[in-house]
Amino acid sequence: MATLEKYMSPMSDEKLMEACAKIKHVALDMDGTIYLGSKLFPFTKDFLRSLEENGIGYSFLTNNPTKSIADYLKKLEGLGVEADEERMYTTAVATIEYLKATMPEVKRVYAVGTPSMLKEFEESGFELTAPDASDMPDALVVAFDTTLVYEKLCHASWLASQGLPYIATNPDRVCPTDQPTILVDCGSLCECIFHATGRRPDIVIGKPNPDMLTGIRRRYGLNADEIAMCGDRIYTDVAMANNAGALGVLVLSGETTLDTAVNSDPQPPVTVPSVAEFGELLIEARKRAK
Repeated sequence: MATLEKYMSPMSDEKLMEACAKIKHVALDMDGTIYLGSKLFPFTKDFLRSLEENGIGYSFLTNNPTKSIADYLKKLEGLGVEADEERMYTTAVATIEYLKATMPEVKRVYAVGTPSMLKEFEESGFELTAPDASDMPDALVVAFDTTLVYEKLCHASWLASQGLPYIATNPDRVCPTDQPTILVDCGSLCECIFHATGRRPDIVIGKPNPDMLTGIRRRYGLNADEIAMCGDRIYTDVAMANNAGALGVLVLSGETTLDTAVNSDPQPPVTVPSVAEFGELLIEARKRAK
């Protein structure tokens, strides 16, 4: 298996340094990028501290909607990372914003999701329907659901077959974990529904949808090329960066292996072992630009 000490890029060294020197904000995936499961990577705190010391902002973006923003902030605090609501964006929040902006007629939702996610929908004004054919919703939402039971999946499949608006929160096939198991994620649930009904979601909200970076651009008044999107997946994190015109950075601390990155076509703009090496790359680029 190939090894990587610092970084790999299809760009020339000059072009890579130019791109990195422009970065004013780093959007960070979470699981597989700054922690794995319940363990914070040993380099995470130093990396975040280095960004702050060099005037580079950062936000946390996750395709995992199983926890509310409050839950994620609590988890980060427990891991020793300080953050606030402004720095956190999940696909549950993005889905709620999408429904309200583009489908204001949707008031009643059947959602496959965790109690934490369902609570966010209720607090945002949506009425949640039961897995009962007589309790018809206006739309179906399918998410990564660690509380999934067979009844939920069967009812969601039936609703999909009825032609209701069908929204998925994210396309991830599995969720990274430090445990000896495979966590089946939203993308795999949607494939199950597709196999049963022949229907795919009308829209998938999370990464690689470039709208996930829109909030950051608006909030901080940034151009797309001033943002780096750091994550452990080519098909979500790096793809979203490419779709949005941001700098895509693949870290090898989660799902993707170096062999996969090397054989990817196209290759990620930047591949590093972890965010630690990307932090070093950002600082080096700034020094050269002076």
